[in-house]
Amino acid sequence: MYIDLHSHTYPASDDSFISADDLIDCAKRAGLDGICLTEHDHFWLPQDVERLAQRHNFLVLAGAEINTEEGHALVFGLHQYQFGMHKPSFLHQRVQEAGGALVAAHPYRRRYPRGIHPSPEQVDEALDRATGEELFGACQAIETLNGRGKPEENRFSQFLSQRLGLAGTGGSDVHREEHIGKACTKFHNRIASLDDLVRELNSGACEAETGYAS
Repeated sequence: MYIDLHSHTYPASDDSFISADDLIDCAKRAGLDGICLTEHDHFWLPQDVERLAQRHNFLVLAGAEINTEEGHALVFGLHQYQFGMHKPSFLHQRVQEAGGALVAAHPYRRRYPRGIHPSPEQVDEALDRATGEELFGACQAIETLNGRGKPEENRFSQFLSQRLGLAGTGGSDVHREEHIGKACTKFHNRIASLDDLVRELNSGACEAETGYAS
């Protein structure tokens, strides 16, 4: 199954320019099997997600993109924001208690070396620093393909996932209609619910994809 794990809709995410209904319509046309709504520090109500899924006859799941002190993480299995989630240790504890899953979002941000052509040594040093960060130790997967990331930035994320021994995921990081279809995650087993998604992320039975079809 092909699911986009990283999307934002308006007005839940104030930097998005696409509604949830339009996002789902576009995802269906793009050939996706499902979409995850991951708003900035905001959780959809389960009943609203279910209504969207029923209205469109499409797999719609929801998590959130949480802004922590060490970067952003896609959170699945929680349903409410709590003060303190900006600290990776607190977020990790909440996710563990709920039996959820964490995916490091666009991990190249603030880590990939600045400059037009950083040297291999600079990239290697940046990877060494990143592997020691608390946030990554809490994650079950790394977003190795972000639809808005540059090729060299996504390569950095891929190298990081390899060093950490974590599965790679893909997400288009939708904020506008034209972002849809840039990246997604291929799951080896059927996903029909949020519990299924969390189980498969925790098992690592997934991989990032640039192209997909049902």
